[in-house]
This record gives sequence, C-alpha cells and structure tokens, in this order.
Amino acid sequence: MNNPDSVDLLVIGGGVNGVGIARDAVGRGHSVMLVERGDIAEATSSSSSKLIHGGIRYLETYEFRLVREALAEREVMLSIAPHIVWPMRFVLPHRPEMRPRWMIRAGLFLYDHLASRKSLPGSEALALDRLPQGAPLKQPQFARGFAYSDCWVEDSRLVLLNARDAADRGATVLPRTEFLRAERSAEAWTATIRGADGGERTVRARAIANAAGPWVMGAQDATGTALEGRVRLVRGSHIVVPALYRGDQAYILQNDDRRVVFVIPYEQDYSLIGTTDVPHDPAQGKPTCTPEEAAYLCEAVSRQFRTPVSPDQIAWTYSGVRPLHDDGSDNPSSVTRDYTLAMDTKGAPLLSVLGGKITTYRRLAEDAARQIGRALGRQGTDWTARAVLPGGDFGGLSRAAFTESMAAAHPWLGRPLLDRLIRTHGGELERVIDGATSIEAMGGDLGGGITARELEWMRAREWVAAPEDVLWRRTKRGLHMTHAEREAFAARFERVVA
Repeated sequence: MNNPDSVDLLVIGGGVNGVGIARDAVGRGHSVMLVERGDIAEATSSSSSKLIHGGIRYLETYEFRLVREALAEREVMLSIAPHIVWPMRFVLPHRPEMRPRWMIRAGLFLYDHLASRKSLPGSEALALDRLPQGAPLKQPQFARGFAYSDCWVEDSRLVLLNARDAADRGATVLPRTEFLRAERSAEAWTATIRGADGGERTVRARAIANAAGPWVMGAQDATGTALEGRVRLVRGSHIVVPALYRGDQAYILQNDDRRVVFVIPYEQDYSLIGTTDVPHDPAQGKPTCTPEEAAYLCEAVSRQFRTPVSPDQIAWTYSGVRPLHDDGSDNPSSVTRDYTLAMDTKGAPLLSVLGGKITTYRRLAEDAARQIGRALGRQGTDWTARAVLPGGDFGGLSRAAFTESMAAAHPWLGRPLLDRLIRTHGGELERVIDGATSIEAMGGDLGGGITARELEWMRAREWVAAPEDVLWRRTKRGLHMTHAEREAFAARFERVVA
C-alpha cells in the first residue's frame, strides 16, 4: 500500500455537488482530493431535465427561499458558463380544470419578482390560437396560455467543467476511484480508496465532504458515523423522440395528475420529454426508464399535442435517481428539492449533503465550503459567482458574436459542427483546433463529427477512458449515430487511445 496522501479535504462523489464543493474549497486555499467510483457525472448529474430553473411548481408548496435562490442562480450561470447555459422560453398552455388563470398569473408574477432579472424577459399571456407557439397544441382546447423564461444547461459538461476548474486550481480529481472506508481521530480522517487497477491507497484528510448522492448513506456507513436525516430515492426518467415541432420554445404541460411534464428542443433534431417521479429501490440496480414510465410520458404529451406520441417513436431514454432529502411527504412529487448540509464535528469534521438540485449546486457548494472552512480554521471568501468556468470566456464578445467570429476564421468547419464545438468547448475552441485548417488536419472524423484531435483534447483534460464517456456525457453524439456507427467509433477510439 502506498504512503498516505495528506489533504485538507476529501470529497466523496463526482456529481455536481461534489465537484462544486471541490472547486469552491480549493479556491479558498484548501488542498483537496475528490474521488468518484465511476466517470465524472456518470449517474444523477447527467440524467437531469437539463434545466437551470427556479422551479415554478415549487411555489405551490411555498418553497419561496428555494425558488428565490434558484431564480438568482440563473443569472449567475448565464455569466459564468454562457457556452453551456442559455435562455429558453417556456410555453404553459392553460387548462382551466387544473389551475385557474388568476393562480397562474399570480405565480408567474412571483416568479418574475422573487429575484433580480438582468437578461431574462418576464412572463406574458399568450393567445395560443393565433400564435406560432400554439401550432403544436390541440386547438381550440388550448387557445390560451402563458410564457416565461428559464435556462437550459448541458448538465454533464457543467459537472465536468467544475471538476476541470478544481483540478486547474490544484485539486486532485480521481474518477474511477472508490471510497472504501475511513477511520476518525480528533485531528483527521484516515481513508482508504481503491483505483481502477484495484490498488488501494490511504489518504489522510482533515475533513471529509460526503457528496455521494444516491449513495450518501452507504458512504456515511463507511465512515462509521450515524447521520440524522435520510434521503429518499426517486427515479426520474426521460424519453427522446424526433422533433415534435419547429421553434426554440419549450413547453410545460399540466398533466391530469397535477404533475408537470416538459417538452424541450433537444440536440437540434429531437424533443426531450420528462420527467417521472417514481420511488426507486436500490436493489433494482442501475435506473432505467420502464415501459410504464415511457407510456406515461407519451400519454401526457399526446393529450395536449396535435400529433400523438407513441413509445415506438422513442429514439433514446435515460433515467437518474434523485437523492431527495426525505421530508416525510407521501407523494414523491411533493418531496422537497431543497438541500440540507449536515455537519458533524465530533472529531475531524464530516459534512454530508442531503438532497439538492443542479440549479442550486453552486450555492450549496458555497455554503458547504464556508462550513468546512470554519471547521478547519480558514474560511476564505466567496468567489465562484464571479469566476467563469473553462470555455466561458468569449473575450468580451457575446456568444452570438463569438460564433460569427469563429465562423469567419474557420469556414472549413461548417456551421453545424462549429455550433456543436462551441456548445462543447466554448472559448477554448481555438485551443482544441490547435492551428488545424481541415478535418483531415484534425485527425479525421472518428464518427459523429468527433475528430481525433478533439478526442485527444478530451482524453488529456476531461478524464475520458471509454467510448461512452465521449458519446453520451462529454457530448451527445451517440444519439445522432446508428448502432453500427457507435461500434465503429468504439473501435477507432481504442486505436487512438492505444
């Protein structure tokens, strides 16, 4: 066994909360190590509805603090990650039998004013029977509606870029490394971790942050400590179908069971539909979209869209398990999406994360880093709201202006590929291209528009180890490829890696 490493903070979990905590803490001057037993963002954090949103439905459960915090974070995320976060307009068709118009108007008024809006337009009433936004909907059943603003996010890349920034600032980030156990003393933890090669090593950490998401209770048990509070595992499944309409707007549909279902433009050629709220038993293993969940989502859309959606149209499904803080609610949809940070200082500090949502990850991490800093005697200052993530600096240009400048500088890329590369790499595009003037100079197309040079960039800076890391998390190019094309990419991947 290797000699012990020594750090101020060991973070367990490479989802959005774990990488957010690692990034914030290392920026405050702490030495940090993060371990994740799978790939970065392999589980829940790459299986979201991909929204940075206030959560308008949480107003009905009076979670005003959570909504206010989430609304404020939209503007922060637009400023620090403009390549992977962008505004999206949501259309809410009115169903009088579900919620009266006055209630929706009141909710949208609160949504517009609970937090400052700098760049996002406010809500408005819509005559859907006379506007293009009403074209996909059944008429005259949905003649009236509303529109409001939220944001879209490339969720897996948000996690990845936080991990990259943490590493760039000095953190040790170890994907495919499992946390096995830890023993506590008054001054420090002695933790045992195991790498992908099966080798174990010991890490001495002055504090531990348990951000293991759905596995938070198992990680807690491995520390030999008890945790007040529990998490409730709720599965959220999504389906992807060929695009149901033209336009950049998304739809938020009030379903018969009073839940909401999103229909969102996705990857240029598709519509993303989600999500479900189903209790998840860990014994079921990896979460998958069941036929019942797929049918539920298809039926929810078919009730309100002109063109029915059926399971045989589904191009892809994905599911994630939300580790919600168990507030005792009988209805999984009513369980709070707020988070709790449990700090145990009966010896070396242990902070455990219960719940949370991707929208408020940065605020959660900021709160966690403050608490850890106080416990370690060096709190530092808040900084992450002002520091762009890798690729988020467009040199003073807007995203649109930066795109046009890159199109002029690199016409050989072609607009679809250029747009995809900017959505992936943002202001780092020139570094990825590295002087190339053709696809051939980039090493050729390995499949799905991914070149050898882009793959090498990802391997060097994004912890890529397997084809699925690239096709389904670093990008979503797997969705645009046939099974045979994905197999061919995997074979080329192995040759490039070798």
